[in-house]
Amino acid sequence: MAKNLLEMKHITKEFPGVKALSDVSFEVEEGEIHALCGENGAGKSTLMNVLSGIYPYGTYSGDIVYNGNVCKFQKIKDSEKEGIVIIHQELALVPLLTIGENMFLGNERGTPNRIDWARTFSEADELLRTVGLSDSSRTLVKDIGVGKQQLVEIAKALGKNAKLLILDEPTASLNDTEAKHLLDLLLEFKKKGMTSIIISHKLNEVSYVADKITVIRDGQVIKTMSKTDSSFSEDTIISAMVGRSLTDRFPKREPKIGDISFEVKDWCVDHPVFDGIKVCDHINFNVRKGEVVGISGLMGAGRTELAMSIFGHSYGANIRGKIFKDGKEVHFPNVKAAIDHKVAYVTEDRKGNGLILSESITQNTSAACPEKISKHGIVDFDKERDVARHYVKEMHTKCASIDDQVGNLSGGNMQKVLLGKWLFADPDVLILDEPTRGIDVGAKYEIYGIINKMVSEGKSVIFISSEMPEILGMSDRIYVMNAGRIIAELPGKEATQEKIMACIINSDKGVNQNVAESN
Repeated sequence: MAKNLLEMKHITKEFPGVKALSDVSFEVEEGEIHALCGENGAGKSTLMNVLSGIYPYGTYSGDIVYNGNVCKFQKIKDSEKEGIVIIHQELALVPLLTIGENMFLGNERGTPNRIDWARTFSEADELLRTVGLSDSSRTLVKDIGVGKQQLVEIAKALGKNAKLLILDEPTASLNDTEAKHLLDLLLEFKKKGMTSIIISHKLNEVSYVADKITVIRDGQVIKTMSKTDSSFSEDTIISAMVGRSLTDRFPKREPKIGDISFEVKDWCVDHPVFDGIKVCDHINFNVRKGEVVGISGLMGAGRTELAMSIFGHSYGANIRGKIFKDGKEVHFPNVKAAIDHKVAYVTEDRKGNGLILSESITQNTSAACPEKISKHGIVDFDKERDVARHYVKEMHTKCASIDDQVGNLSGGNMQKVLLGKWLFADPDVLILDEPTRGIDVGAKYEIYGIINKMVSEGKSVIFISSEMPEILGMSDRIYVMNAGRIIAELPGKEATQEKIMACIINSDKGVNQNVAESN
């Protein structure tokens, strides 16, 4: 019988006005992959922050027993010395440093007075091969994709002699192929004796990779189950997470589709840095009143670039083409113009572009339309607070008060504040870019319900997602993008994952054929 590598006993952690963890006990066996599941704000990341020393000993009650010893970590360096390494959802890499420099930042190779660069890059290259990357460690991090950056973080952890690897939503920004590679890598590490804890909302991935799953709800452990249990299923996990069963992941809706409300014609966008590269190539699409139009495609297809370029030329250079709203041509030279024409965009980057993390929920909620809570330039603070309370209630946002700093919320609750901000703008056309990334199944269902409510009122939604099941579950029509072009349009009822992938693969064959002919 395997012994426990980790025991967290009766952990309680409080923040002002909130008990984040209440008497949590959690065990992980040596050499297993253990998944932590729960709704946003349930306490998963808080528990791992306690374990890794981000919340130091003395700021919580309870004991951490690791490898048979009681640990009192005061900082993250203390846990790393014991081989506990955490990789956060928001990657901690410096874009303008090389991969090798990032991998040994704070863990430099050499003497106290001199970095041994030859050793640094040699060891980094060896670790990169271990995680399946062929890139040179001298490559700048900004020049590799998010999927590769995630693998660099894992290689970085291996450089710290990780024995217990903690991954917080490691596949949130990855496409299906990249996610599968990462999960298979964890299984390979398991064969070599490494222990892993993975926090994830993607239950299909959890079912694939984890030996055991512990569900946390409202700061308490609800259930721990093994994959070998006869009762184990995704429905069981969901029921434990949300406290009820979800019979259908996508709420039902009877489409009532009207006239075309928004149309983009012959839209072209050049790369903002590299001359001669088109990121959007003669794109045409439309969305009708009361309709959800999905835009599917692999990472790098150009979906976000398309959305941002439409929304007030927020991305790209030499933007050309035409936009029509309710049959009339409109121009969005800046974001304010798009908002004034009642078009809104919920960015995929909630922390970087979507929210002001240092400000309160109240201030973030009114940020897109300050004129709606002010008169003659003077803010009506009572009205602003009423608006914030309304959207906190409607979105079921977990917070102590509307004065909470947004940066202190969980990722899912940040997303709810971001969505509330744009709903307050009362758009006719809402562009949603990865709106459920890093969101638990219960919160996803709530967001799907809000989308359905919007379109039932005659509004139009453009829905960008890397998760094919939700594109298929929510869309009335689906456009498929690849290499900056719209390559197919499919009715929602006829679309399948296989058909979408076939469109992409056949499109790639056409591109490769054209390249071959030009050579």
